Amino acid sequence: MAKVLEKFQEIERSIITTYRKSIWSPFVYAVKKYRLIEAGDKIAVCISGGKDSMLLAKLMQELKRHSEVPFELVFLVMDPGYNLANRKRIEENSKLLNVPITIFESDVFEASDVASGADSPCYLCARMRRGHLYSKAKELGCNKIALGHHKSDVIETTLMGMLYGGQLQGMLPKLKSTNFNGMELIRPMYCILEEDIIRWQKYNDLEFIACACKFVKGATEEVLPVFSARKRVKELIAELKKEHENVENCIFQSIHNVQLDTLAEYKQDGVKKSFLDKFEKKD
Repeated sequence: MAKVLEKFQEIERSIITTYRKSIWSPFVYAVKKYRLIEAGDKIAVCISGGKDSMLLAKLMQELKRHSEVPFELVFLVMDPGYNLANRKRIEENSKLLNVPITIFESDVFEASDVASGADSPCYLCARMRRGHLYSKAKELGCNKIALGHHKSDVIETTLMGMLYGGQLQGMLPKLKSTNFNGMELIRPMYCILEEDIIRWQKYNDLEFIACACKFVKGATEEVLPVFSARKRVKELIAELKKEHENVENCIFQSIHNVQLDTLAEYKQDGVKKSFLDKFEKKD
């Protein structure tokens, strides 16, 4: 008689079977390609309660279970001021998924309310969240924090920079903290598309919280230009996919295949460089 699996075991199995090609393999590929995890790492997997971070938690659990590289995990949940319903949903989902979370409180939402007149409250909130997560992770003895940014985030950020910021700027799979010595940020879901995360969520009949910020819920697109810009970029990509189904991969590959010799100007380590620098030396 076949063994009856618990819900979390069914979810784990779906990752390495049903979604092996679209989720598990791209995840492992990113970890290896960008050298995100090394022996002896203690990684704080940062969980916001949304679909991306909850999937990241399960992926990191599976990797630890199967990897020959020894590393430790802490599943870190920062409560920035959630209402009781959202806090409860995160706790219930963590239990359902068999993810042993460590919760700590911060005043990020309260501080965001005070600064709600800022040009980019979402950016401000993200910066404050990250600072609190770095600090707590370091306190717990971690040397890395893992965030749930995915391939679609990378693609959208690249397009937003071009269309709304007048710059070519990507999102790195890992980076060193400038404020917390010895700490790194890694993005293990760098090669996973959001649409595949949504498919995994629906397949397993899971419900996660979305953005729980009171300010975002009550804001208009005029008040939140960055938020609305991302929405428009998502719509643009969806429209382009109707004509060119591989357009997302093309955009993603473009930031791995930058031809600096064709750019009039670019910045390196914050220093602006011009094609004229080399052009004039050839004379």
